[in-house]
Amino acid sequence: MLTVLHVDAALLAIDKPAGLLVIPGRGSPEPTVLDAAQAQHGRLWVVHRLDRGTSGVLLFARDAATHAALNAAFDSRRVNKRYLAVVAGEPPDEQRIDVPIAAARRGRMRAGRPDDAGAKSAATFVRVLERFAGPPAMTLVECFPETGRTHQIRVHLMVAGTPLVSDADYGPRPALVGPDGRPLIERTPLHAASLALEHPTTGASLRVEAPLPADIAALLERARRWPGVR
Repeated sequence: MLTVLHVDAALLAIDKPAGLLVIPGRGSPEPTVLDAAQAQHGRLWVVHRLDRGTSGVLLFARDAATHAALNAAFDSRRVNKRYLAVVAGEPPDEQRIDVPIAAARRGRMRAGRPDDAGAKSAATFVRVLERFAGPPAMTLVECFPETGRTHQIRVHLMVAGTPLVSDADYGPRPALVGPDGRPLIERTPLHAASLALEHPTTGASLRVEAPLPADIAALLERARRWPGVR
């Protein structure tokens, strides 16, 4: 059963659990978030996506007109997105990462080169919330993507030298482990914490928030108990 964060006649927002695809992958028969949401709420239109390992606020339209309006809002950057991420290393207190992103092999993305015609502009603002000296050194950050490229936050954090502490595609090799030798977390510690937008039919301001999931909360509590936290 999916956790509903907001529902009305026009749209549905749910708290996506980590580990599920939003829509079917190529040739994949596995259940998806869309399947589960439609089983509970009838036909839905996908507005945006979250990666399999990402949790948090996921928005669906409940009719074609709302779908078109929400797509326009996302395309024109009128939706404010806030993510929480646990990264390796010590980023600056604030930074704006403005690096184009291009497709790579096997569904991955990469930082674009100046002469890369296939790269699309992408920018993410990142702010530190809490630092953990470790070892290993980790930091809790909030990320505000100004654009909506595939894997944008994960690629930008990697480019900045502070990748997610666990990310098979863009993270440290090997993945960081705690003082007990165990992996810090079993999925990408990236959480879509909130979406803020103008409601497509009423025009009212709407803010939807998803609580911090248990696995990321447990990771932060472990980090706070390690020596050297400041």
